[in-house]
Amino acid sequence: MEEATRDFNLDLLRGSEVNTETLASVIATPPMMAEWRVVVLREVEGLASSKHARDELVRIAQDPPPGLALIMSCTVPVGSKAKFYASLAKVSQSTEFKAITDADVPGWIMDRAEAEHQVEFSADAARALGVAIGNNLGVLSQELTKLADFVGDRRTVQVEDVEAAGTTLPSQDRWRWFDLVGERKFEEAARTLPILLQQGENGVGLVIGLATHLLRLGIVAEEGPGGLEHALPRHQQWLASRIASQALEWTQDEIDEALGSLLDVDRLLKASPHTDEHFLEAWILGIRVRAEVE
Repeated sequence: MEEATRDFNLDLLRGSEVNTETLASVIATPPMMAEWRVVVLREVEGLASSKHARDELVRIAQDPPPGLALIMSCTVPVGSKAKFYASLAKVSQSTEFKAITDADVPGWIMDRAEAEHQVEFSADAARALGVAIGNNLGVLSQELTKLADFVGDRRTVQVEDVEAAGTTLPSQDRWRWFDLVGERKFEEAARTLPILLQQGENGVGLVIGLATHLLRLGIVAEEGPGGLEHALPRHQQWLASRIASQALEWTQDEIDEALGSLLDVDRLLKASPHTDEHFLEAWILGIRVRAEVE
């Protein structure tokens, strides 16, 4: 779109702010001194409560006026069974952007920081920022810009930079805790377990995370770092080298035994009145004792 005609042929709207009549008027306006007119409608879900608006959007998407490029985005409410979203996707060219998982956040941060800001993010700093902020990519992007400015010519971000720039970091996070187990620092893992639980983690979630970590150790033991890197999602492939160094401290039999006893912990967590801390601490100390005996 040429800059000279941009103001005439580009409209940015939000479904939560525009009414059906105004939307219809904007869409019906033909291009001015250009071949195409672009209308970007965000937050389409804001119009979903109006039958007239729903019908109009589906109709326009199915048979748009000549010269109109209508770009719509929406967040489908969790658990929604409304036919509107499916109908809209059916009559238009649609793309779904799935939410990034918490496990993918550190890799996303490192990739984005390098690509957009030419800044190198340490893995620990990326994990710390991800734990503190969550997986809201808009907020994370703002934080990356702030941190890139904060480190300046140094062009590297460490954990202390994240904290110095104003982000409150938890005293312990689940990723570092899994590393403690992987590094066989069982005493420290047992000591910091209560901190994790006080910060809102729960036993079942930690058991799932531990099982995933142990399975990855097992892949390295059987197939090497390359096998694990191939098995990991793109934003988690950086973990291969870190887990490979931990796997050197484990035998396959130890990994199998740890996974078997972890399955027992999972059953007990769901059936026993004892606390999550009790069973997880017992599991950690059990592994430690077996390691010392061997």
